[in-house]
Amino acid sequence: MSLFTEGKGNTPLSADERADLIPNLATKEELNEWERQNILEAYAWALAPNNLRRRDPLAEPYLRDLHLRMFDQTWKWAGAYRTTEKNIGVPHHEIRERLAALLGDARYWLEHGTYAPDELAVRFHHRLVFIHPFANGNGRHARLMADVLAQRQDRPVFTWGGADLVRAGNFRRRYIDALQAADAGDVGPLLAFARS
Repeated sequence: MSLFTEGKGNTPLSADERADLIPNLATKEELNEWERQNILEAYAWALAPNNLRRRDPLAEPYLRDLHLRMFDQTWKWAGAYRTTEKNIGVPHHEIRERLAALLGDARYWLEHGTYAPDELAVRFHHRLVFIHPFANGNGRHARLMADVLAQRQDRPVFTWGGADLVRAGNFRRRYIDALQAADAGDVGPLLAFARS
């Protein structure tokens, strides 16, 4: 399979974004594995008790730092907001404004108990995916952000269907369907999927 094969639910990269790949890889499988190793290190950092309690996940620099830690060995643009339009997401010039609104909303939800902990984290995840602030890795970043928010509220991390959501297949299709239901105002399927 080609290195930059695009499938349903994948965010296509521009030629410039593709040129910013750090390692020399030949296939999509190699890229997925390389990213996976990078992301595992970021998970360990983000969910370490020391960082979990000390850092504020609802601060804008944290969002960028987490993405950077997830992809800093893979992409030169890791941690930087996208500057191109994608098949999903808000126009790139609206990213900062939309993120500020999301972070403010999430802080309000948390302080006022607007939603149960799982629902708060999943709603945050959905809106972050909808904004799509980065060139790539948005779903994985949003899932880790939801896990951080769950842990901060003394909930276990989500299982996200218990499968690799990067690879095409039934689990990825269920995840995308759940995101689309949330787009239409029904967060229930995404909440159920996150704990399945």
